[in-house]
Amino acid sequence: MNALEPRARGGYVDPNWPPPFPLGKNEAPVIIYGYTPSFALALLGAILFLFFTIAHSYQVTRYRTWYFASFPVGLAFEVVGYIARILSAKKNPYNLIYFIIQYFFIVVAPVCLAAGIYTILSALISRLGRQHSVLPPKVILWVFITSDVIATVCQIAGAALIGVKQTRREDPAVANNILLGGLAYQVFAMGIFIVLTGIFIVRSRAEIAQQRLGAFAAAFSAATLLIYLRTCFRLAETAEGLGGDLSTKEVFFGTLEFMPVVLAVLLFTVWHPGRCVGRHISATKEEVSEYPSA
Repeated sequence: MNALEPRARGGYVDPNWPPPFPLGKNEAPVIIYGYTPSFALALLGAILFLFFTIAHSYQVTRYRTWYFASFPVGLAFEVVGYIARILSAKKNPYNLIYFIIQYFFIVVAPVCLAAGIYTILSALISRLGRQHSVLPPKVILWVFITSDVIATVCQIAGAALIGVKQTRREDPAVANNILLGGLAYQVFAMGIFIVLTGIFIVRSRAEIAQQRLGAFAAAFSAATLLIYLRTCFRLAETAEGLGGDLSTKEVFFGTLEFMPVVLAVLLFTVWHPGRCVGRHISATKEEVSEYPSA
């Protein structure tokens, strides 16, 4: 064991920040993260996601793309999560409430982002031609939004129960399995969505070129894959449990949680569906001519 990473029975203790004594009601004798969170990363996350929340709220309102409203909601969740990480990093990494808040909001936020992504494919199908899609846009919309709701309920329930178990210092195995089920279902649903999206983009490539939507289609595809990568990471992390390597090394959090989500959100900030695709999921002829390019 590295001398710089001493572990108390069952967890990590920062050698430069010993646990408080006596322990408070909402404090653990070890740092549940498995490391002391980086203040710089947490602050950067809070600042970036606050900027993105404002930018996407403005664009949703300006372009009246209410179908994409779940996106800024998810970004607001990210802000709350990273503020809690700031408190863990600077105030008290042993505080269970800070850990629970950041865990809950950062885990659940991308589900809201995925909901926005699902609506984009339906909008593209309506604009570029239903004949190119395996399924009608309304079927795609309702199937994947329903899947997203199921994944959301499971992940919220699992993350909340993990918080309760951690507060009571009880084994969170059952709660972890509920969260694992929600993440596994989301990975499965997004995998099918990626296949359907790929088929549609290949089939409609002539229309995409004609309407100069190539840049948006590339940004949409890349952002979808980035969110999928992040979800696969969370699935693997949850399968290992809170004490696994993926959850106890912040480099994995930074490169497989923080970075993919930031890049995906940045892509949609530059190529916003309201500007590139249209205001409504069912695009009118007037909208197609009004938004001729990305």
